[in-house]
Amino acid sequence: MSERDQFPKKAGSDRSGEYDRSERSPSNRLRPSGGYRTLRSFRAATLVYDGTVTFCERFLDPRSRTVDQMVQAARSGRQNIAEGSRASAASSQTELRLVNVARASLDELLLDYEDFLRQRGLRQWSKEDTEAKEVHAVGRTMRDPTDRWDRTDQTDAAAYAHWLHNPDPAVMANALICLIHQANYLLDHQIAGLEQCFVAGGGYTERLAAARVAERARKDRSELTDRTGNNPQAPKCPLCGKPLVLRTAKKGAHPGAQFWGCSAYPACHGSRPLE
Repeated sequence: MSERDQFPKKAGSDRSGEYDRSERSPSNRLRPSGGYRTLRSFRAATLVYDGTVTFCERFLDPRSRTVDQMVQAARSGRQNIAEGSRASAASSQTELRLVNVARASLDELLLDYEDFLRQRGLRQWSKEDTEAKEVHAVGRTMRDPTDRWDRTDQTDAAAYAHWLHNPDPAVMANALICLIHQANYLLDHQIAGLEQCFVAGGGYTERLAAARVAERARKDRSELTDRTGNNPQAPKCPLCGKPLVLRTAKKGAHPGAQFWGCSAYPACHGSRPLE
């Protein structure tokens, strides 16, 4: 069974549910952000991070540099998913970069676990081993946290307790390798989805420019309505009798001042002061 069978998700999504409202950006933002706590990739990375901390405390010399490197790699995998999610409101490129950093960090951690097994002559499970299939099968039956607002919820950890609390270091290392593969698979799909969204919708700068163009077009349509004489409260031109429209002086003795100008301008130069 491959990693794609784990953590089942909706098509085109890496969400286990709706955005976490406590982390979500305001609805009037051009691009949504946050909601990372319900990302399946974030949940998998959290399992890897917590499991790595426990693994290092139980089976490695705390004075070893490897401990710091493994814990930092696991933390980077988790934190960069969260940071990328929050940064998505302002920059698609930053989000993509941070999610790729998370992916690379987990790859680094994967090598550390493989080295641990190889250097001690311990067997590494293959995808077809019964043990690996059992770990992978848990992902298909996992439920969302019982309380998504509870930051101490241990629903995911409890599902893997048989392996992550195992006294055999080989079992725990192999289980974490399986979880890293799952997280990496989910991140690969998350990255592909982000790239497709960027190609289809553009980045934040492009959307901001598009919003500005749309607002200018709306104002132009409003001005055009005035110019066609559809303002029933506008006075009539003293020269041609057509409706006057509000204008703003750009030069002359009173730049910036408003006045009534003929809607037929430049054919007619009729005007009157704003009372």
